[in-house]
Amino acid sequence: MTRQSLLIKRYDKLSTKVIEALKKRHFDAFYCKTKDEAVQQILDLIPENHVVSWGGSETLTEIGIKELVKEKCYQVIDRDTGKSPEERTELMRKALLCDTFLMSSNAISEDGQLFNIDGNGNRVAAMIFGPKSVIVVAGMNKVVKTLDDAIQRARTIAAPSNMQHFQDMKTPCYINGSCGDCLSPDCICSQMVTTRTSRPAKKIKVILIGEDLGF
Repeated sequence: MTRQSLLIKRYDKLSTKVIEALKKRHFDAFYCKTKDEAVQQILDLIPENHVVSWGGSETLTEIGIKELVKEKCYQVIDRDTGKSPEERTELMRKALLCDTFLMSSNAISEDGQLFNIDGNGNRVAAMIFGPKSVIVVAGMNKVVKTLDDAIQRARTIAAPSNMQHFQDMKTPCYINGSCGDCLSPDCICSQMVTTRTSRPAKKIKVILIGEDLGF
């Protein structure tokens, strides 16, 4: 068997444990073997009359869901349509009151806790309160053993990788790829949020995908 097939076999087995753990914490949870299956699952979870928005996410970009949501004629709040920094910020504020918010998670522990790092805080704010429904989409590569491992992954892998999207940032992770626990004004690790349970129950839907996606 190839390395990839062995990895997928592990993901298929591990997903059963993680889905069970997520459900015990009152998340609605699904496992999809492929990103194509995940895209259909996401669309099935969005009512036709919902206003949809999303947070910054490499995973959402990789699976192509944002373009499909627009094609399905949902009303969309997309911050990338802002013509100025001020308009972009205002769209991010409006997204906090959308019906369905799409995002990924920087890391998920095997016992079903989500851990996320955010710079502006709009992504984690939407997860915590505002939208009627939050759909979290994550590749199984983001599943780690413990919450401490999730924090470590988010700070040393996800955040330094995400920082490379930007230009001329003055943080250690942008300069050398390694977290320096910095206090730079450019730091994107301003908010660190652990989501232990979904409240109300099933407001947060977690879709795990048996592929490596995102950072």
